[in-house]
Amino acid sequence: MVASDSDRLFAGSIPQLYDQYMVPLIFEPYAIDLAARVVALQPSRVLEIAAGTGVVTRRMADSLAPDVQIVATDLNQAMLDRATEVGTSRPVEWRQADAMQLPFPDEEFDLVVCQFGAMFFPDKAKAFSEAKRVLRSGGTFIFNVWDTIEQNEFADIVTTVLREMFPADPPRFMARVPHGYYNIDAISAHLIDGGFTGRPTFVTLAARSQAVSPSIPAIAYCQGTVLRSEIETRDPSRLLEATDAAALAIAKRFGNVAVDGKIQAHVITVKR
Repeated sequence: MVASDSDRLFAGSIPQLYDQYMVPLIFEPYAIDLAARVVALQPSRVLEIAAGTGVVTRRMADSLAPDVQIVATDLNQAMLDRATEVGTSRPVEWRQADAMQLPFPDEEFDLVVCQFGAMFFPDKAKAFSEAKRVLRSGGTFIFNVWDTIEQNEFADIVTTVLREMFPADPPRFMARVPHGYYNIDAISAHLIDGGFTGRPTFVTLAARSQAVSPSIPAIAYCQGTVLRSEIETRDPSRLLEATDAAALAIAKRFGNVAVDGKIQAHVITVKR
């Protein structure tokens, strides 16, 4: 699937809600994993693309040696503003940048990392070619993408609820973009088109998405992602109704108190 400009627009209250709700709900477990993989490679200069509000950045700042340089970028300045507001345990260079046109010289970094950003690149081969260009010889590109929406229970439930609410034109952002780039063969082909000649490794990693109540994932998905814009485009007066309906459906499946759903992603590593 190809993401449109509107699919990449994290603005308004979305960055704050995204960081408050989505990050602990689904991104934190994979940030811990990805940062550990980065640390194991012992890089000296790291570039993060599509850093969002900085969940992986914060983990790397905590875990990497103090002399390792970290440059974190994102297309959306509003997301970076939130990241800098939250802060990191040591200095990080934050830069607004498009992953398809990185403002860095060739062979500037020995590791490029990207958490759940590749799905949003309109031209994935171009973005991968930019990652390769800024990597030094022998450097590593490591990134992750979500598996199918059926393997990610809260996202699947919310998408089903919205299909029932808006049958003529259901909001499909979650299935179309975050969970629309899971095919290993397609990812491998895009890496080859981007100039990577090394054989990529794929690890499919399941985790748990946990919250203290069903309302947390409902708010996270309906109000803390671009799904909010899709709902409001159809009927701005129904955002709270959609959120409540999602919470009710999650409660019906997982209970009225603490909820625990499956999430699953692919982690991809490839050498330059």
